[in-house]
Amino acid sequence: MAGQLKEVRNRISSVQSSQQITKAMKMVSAAKLRRAQDAIIQMRPYAKKLQEVLSNIVSNTEGDVSIKLAEQRNIEKVLIIVITSDRGLCGAYNSNLVKLAKASILEKYHEQYKKGNVAIWNIGKKGYESLTKSGYKTSDTYKDIFLNLTFENVQAAAKAAMTAFENKEFDAIDIVYSEFKNAATQNFHCEQFLPIPKVEKKAGATKADFIFEPSKDKLIAELMPKILNTQLYKAVLDANASEHGARMTAMDKASDNANELLKILKVSYNRARQAAITTELSEIVSGAAALEG
Repeated sequence: MAGQLKEVRNRISSVQSSQQITKAMKMVSAAKLRRAQDAIIQMRPYAKKLQEVLSNIVSNTEGDVSIKLAEQRNIEKVLIIVITSDRGLCGAYNSNLVKLAKASILEKYHEQYKKGNVAIWNIGKKGYESLTKSGYKTSDTYKDIFLNLTFENVQAAAKAAMTAFENKEFDAIDIVYSEFKNAATQNFHCEQFLPIPKVEKKAGATKADFIFEPSKDKLIAELMPKILNTQLYKAVLDANASEHGARMTAMDKASDNANELLKILKVSYNRARQAAITTELSEIVSGAAALEG
């Protein structure tokens, strides 16, 4: 009985230590989430409007300007940019992104995958480790971006992707990432990065008539790479905020689960202690009765 009491005490001590760690991690993630959330909230309207402008220009340019980054080609080689986190302990966040990447490859690029023409660039170590183990053709060139998350580092990845598309190393480039909604909710997306998607014209809609100054050629050549850099940077900021939100939520649930487990263990401990006391009293009474007899 004494051994059982010691075992329960050890388990209670272990759970309490784990709970202190999860609470501390929740507080750290909450502080990081505030900064990451502010960054993406400020960035999102700007990036969204730039994407709308870019898509409208591409949609309304009818062959008078050669836009290499909007060139529609037969899809033979594909690049998927998968944005995950560097660390775990954030619930199903990374596994959901990896599942989405695999599902997108099978649904959209099944034929290309069978030919071995699907490449994956990873931003974040967790996605790289998981997809490499699954046998996908992965690259670790940009997986450490979150160690020093700056626009310049993300821009390097975006420029490399644009150069590869222009050189016809890839015919389509998609981005798999999570869009931050709030600390408990992330929306997982697979979006087309290149070629630049066109806006579907609605029936009866008027054609946007842009006035270009300087010339359309110069303006598109100057703006297009900058807008695409911004789009990838926005996706990375979204993923960064989503990671901290997912980890904060996971650690909060872990702390709640620890509380429930502590309640159960304390009840077990009290029952075992009461049983031990009852046994000792019974032995004392039996011994006294034997002496009197």
